[in-house]
Amino acid sequence: MRHSAPHGEASGPSSQRIDTGFDQPRPMRDRLGDPFVGGGVGKVAGSPVETGLGSAHGKAILLGEHAVVYGAPAIVLPLLDLQATASIRRSRRGYITSDLYTGPLASAPRHMGPVLTALRVSAEQLDVRADRVELILRSTIPFERGLGSSAATSAAVVRAVANLAGERLSAAQTHDLVQEAEHVAHGTSSGLDAHAVQSMTPLRFQQGKPTTVKVADKCTFVIADTGTSGSTAAAVDGVSMLRDVQSRVVDRVVEDLANLTDDVVYSLGLGDPLRVGQSMHEAHSLLAYLGVSSPALDAVVAAALEGGAYGAKLTGSGLGGCVLAVVPDQEQAGDVAAAMTAVGATRTWTTTLTPNDFDLMTAPTARVPKGEF
Repeated sequence: MRHSAPHGEASGPSSQRIDTGFDQPRPMRDRLGDPFVGGGVGKVAGSPVETGLGSAHGKAILLGEHAVVYGAPAIVLPLLDLQATASIRRSRRGYITSDLYTGPLASAPRHMGPVLTALRVSAEQLDVRADRVELILRSTIPFERGLGSSAATSAAVVRAVANLAGERLSAAQTHDLVQEAEHVAHGTSSGLDAHAVQSMTPLRFQQGKPTTVKVADKCTFVIADTGTSGSTAAAVDGVSMLRDVQSRVVDRVVEDLANLTDDVVYSLGLGDPLRVGQSMHEAHSLLAYLGVSSPALDAVVAAALEGGAYGAKLTGSGLGGCVLAVVPDQEQAGDVAAAMTAVGATRTWTTTLTPNDFDLMTAPTARVPKGEF
């Protein structure tokens, strides 16, 4: 996947109300909606029905997972070709259609909690009856693989509800609503994912503050799914328990990961993917020491290196999920993907960061607590 020219999110101190009436039609110019969220008027059974549309993309942590929990920085990449979309319309009943559950909103299983939370909090803020809508969700982001599925789906829902209500939310407002859902999904969430699924460029994230990372030259990555689910809560709890008994050791690992993260920020600014790969390789070893890798992850990392990657590591909380590898170019990406598949990876994706105009980039900001990712 190739990234389009990056640009910033529209933002402002408050949302601008257009219309929230059920029967009042909006002027055609207001129906067109934001290019990121869509919107308009559709037809169901021959009758005009207002429909809100929203979307958001996936993400991959390049460096800093687990260390970010203890105040260290992390770098997150946008995965623009992995998309979650939401379509919502007013209805006499609450109903949801998705790959994970289809049925009445009131009967939705527990794992749909983040989605239902995103719907509820955004509907409350935007004067929409959450129990009187039909919601359709579609996503190409794999579930429970550390690629931002829950945050992207929640962001798509928030944007769809805003679109239905005729409002434009700022990036900070969207972030705050998505955070409500992320707390349900992961316990206490740092806000990294809620920022990442809105950003068109890589972000450095530390203690709730995202800043844009400069990319001086193209940098190509391969993501591979091991086919096993990760557990953020279990991984974070495991590192926490290790720190309880070996605090000095874990704190030193966190410090080393922080240094590697900032070295990768510097390397991307130089356009040096080889140096990025060396830092990734070291980071994977440190994460394995913390106990968050797995045989499947280690096997895919080794295969990526044998296939010609500059470096590879687990991405996300670990204990399963995905591996991220940096490669010399698109041609080599195919060889690396094949090598990863040969040792058990169930699917792969390729993404290429393109150079950005650092002076023009702005990252969305919001007040968020320090916590887990």
